[in-house]
Amino acid sequence: MASRRKFVKQAAFAGAGIMLSKLSWSAQSYNRILGANDRVRVGVVGFSDRHKATHLPCFMQHYKELNFDVVAVSDIWKQRREEGAAAWKEKMQHDITACRNNEEMYSNKLVDAVFIGTADFQHALHCIEAVNAGCDAYVEKPFAETMADNRAALKAVNASGRIVQIGSQRRSGANYMAANDYIRSGKFGNITMVELSWNVNQPGRWRRPALVSQLKEKDTDWARFVMNRPTADFDARKYIEFRLFWPYSSGMPGQWMSHQIDTVHWFTGLQHPRSVVANGGVYVWKDGRKNWDTTTAVFDYGPLNDNGSGFQVSFTSRMHNGDENPAEIYYSNGGELNLNTNKISPKGGLNRQFAGAMNMEPFLLPEMTLSSAEKVVASANTGGDILTSNHIRNWMECVRSRTQPNAPVQAGYDHSIATIMTNAAVITGQKITFDDAAQEVIAGGKPFIPF
Repeated sequence: MASRRKFVKQAAFAGAGIMLSKLSWSAQSYNRILGANDRVRVGVVGFSDRHKATHLPCFMQHYKELNFDVVAVSDIWKQRREEGAAAWKEKMQHDITACRNNEEMYSNKLVDAVFIGTADFQHALHCIEAVNAGCDAYVEKPFAETMADNRAALKAVNASGRIVQIGSQRRSGANYMAANDYIRSGKFGNITMVELSWNVNQPGRWRRPALVSQLKEKDTDWARFVMNRPTADFDARKYIEFRLFWPYSSGMPGQWMSHQIDTVHWFTGLQHPRSVVANGGVYVWKDGRKNWDTTTAVFDYGPLNDNGSGFQVSFTSRMHNGDENPAEIYYSNGGELNLNTNKISPKGGLNRQFAGAMNMEPFLLPEMTLSSAEKVVASANTGGDILTSNHIRNWMECVRSRTQPNAPVQAGYDHSIATIMTNAAVITGQKITFDDAAQEVIAGGKPFIPF
């Protein structure tokens, strides 16, 4: 009991960037010197739906060629821990060590790298634990849900020298790479507007009623689950359906918008919006959730250069009407780049008639398709097998080469600024800005206090 309390206290301090005694291992003390022929031992932090549906099958496509092996599963819920160990034993054809918690896995020096697919608010904190134990990590998005966690995790990763890939798999998609190259070439012109949308009609999205009924407090460790969030009584819904409840998730911003806003940062080199406003609510699914089922957020970005005046980004999302075909459309004065169709077109561009009236030259983009495009398949796990497979392979290759992956920790830090700003706008109803000097989200002229 005393050991468990000590760990929980240590995890709580992690959000402030403080790791104590047993969790203060240096990267060198736990990092094996891996040769070209050494097998990379992988641990699973959280045998979640995301891990089962995407990490596992994508890893299986590459592990033999790259000489990786899953050897341990850490999950504080007994049922998932046993399920995870059994599933990976069947895949790897050898015994898997089932760990009651991360401390047990790291203190026994079982692994060199980990998949982190836990609750949204835990990602940054679990990343800190991993890199402080000398492990590389594939960390699901959103990277962080508070700036305290965000800053602490960025600092820990940068100090560790570990290879961390954020689960922003668009960065490993050929169509997104082609879009990035085209926009950065200058041929697209200045971005003037970006429209992002993600709509579904799924009453059960983020709901797990059958699984909620199976979770008993005696079979898990609620204090470890809560980590540095405010003390609260055990709640099986918040444990399993965390995406519906703040402060365990921001919902739409962290789950969906984090993917799409990351492309804005990638294509432009900008790290965060200047301001965010948001509106919405729980309009349809009155099931006790706290996070909105309908969201509209508007961002002010830029400028990109001395000739630009900035641009606006809109994000709209609804959970009660839609076909799950997330849209990302970039506009310039010369037309649009549509990442649903993977086409560049002069649609809406400045034609000769209206340009001539102002003694200007027309600007119309050519009709063209992004080369080697891969269509995004947005499944219930917000991925797409090709993109996620490419992304996990990229991480595995970088663990070998010790080079930076496609979505390094800075990408996660940056998308988290945008999602935290959005959530602050949702919670306060105010226009939210960002203090670059303090690296702090600002609401009403003061640092935003999330809870």
